[in-house]
Amino acid sequence: MSYSDVDPLLTQRPTINPYRYGAFEIWNRLRWDLNPESWRSRKKLKAYKDKYTGKKAVIVCNGPSLLKTDLSLLEGVFTFGLNKINLLFDKSNFRPSCIVAVNPFVIEQNADFYNQTDIPLYLSSWGVTLIKKCDNVTFLHGSTQSKFAQDCSVSISYGHTVTFVAMQLAFHMGFKDVALIGCDHNFATKGPANKTVISGEKDDNHFDKTYFAGGVKWHLPDLLQSEINYTLARGVYEAKGRKLFNSTDGGFLEVFEKIWLKGFIDL
Repeated sequence: MSYSDVDPLLTQRPTINPYRYGAFEIWNRLRWDLNPESWRSRKKLKAYKDKYTGKKAVIVCNGPSLLKTDLSLLEGVFTFGLNKINLLFDKSNFRPSCIVAVNPFVIEQNADFYNQTDIPLYLSSWGVTLIKKCDNVTFLHGSTQSKFAQDCSVSISYGHTVTFVAMQLAFHMGFKDVALIGCDHNFATKGPANKTVISGEKDDNHFDKTYFAGGVKWHLPDLLQSEINYTLARGVYEAKGRKLFNSTDGGFLEVFEKIWLKGFIDL
């Protein structure tokens, strides 16, 4: 699959013809529904609906502040690792309960790890041609429409950030309280939201200097749209008597109530 195939959905450019965008969405939906892998993944997602009702979880984001976080506190807690969280493994004994990734550049660059690990993976259906169909792999169909999927077995919303995808999966699985760590909501690299850029020699935006480095492609963040979708997620959680917290050490995200990670674990 070429990046030109997914670019309209990923960037949600304001200049794109709405009819062309709608046609792309329909085509993308049908193409996935006709793939036998969609039915296998859908069955697995349905099996996890409300499996962890009333429990708590932590979404482990990839900001530099993650290196300041006491990850030993997460022992026994269900965790959603994001994107290239595996780059942390040589620095810590921490291992996430599962890993979520939906960006095509991330999936391509991290495919070797995804194809070797036995950690449960939740990956965009864009990666179906790159990632082996194994028992630990579940593919997600999604779009950039501003919706929050309370049931992820059919589709999810990309929401301009993989963190939003993890929030939907956590809700789908029934978790009552969910905290974010390493969600700095701030990037040293500046530029137009969603723009595809070429990385420099090192990465100051993530917990590992090699995260996006050495001339690889990546998308600049859309912090405004991320906040809009975080606010949407907060509303859905609270309407169902659940709650999202921010346990990041520092950072600039103010959408969620701040609580120290230990305080969240002890709730």
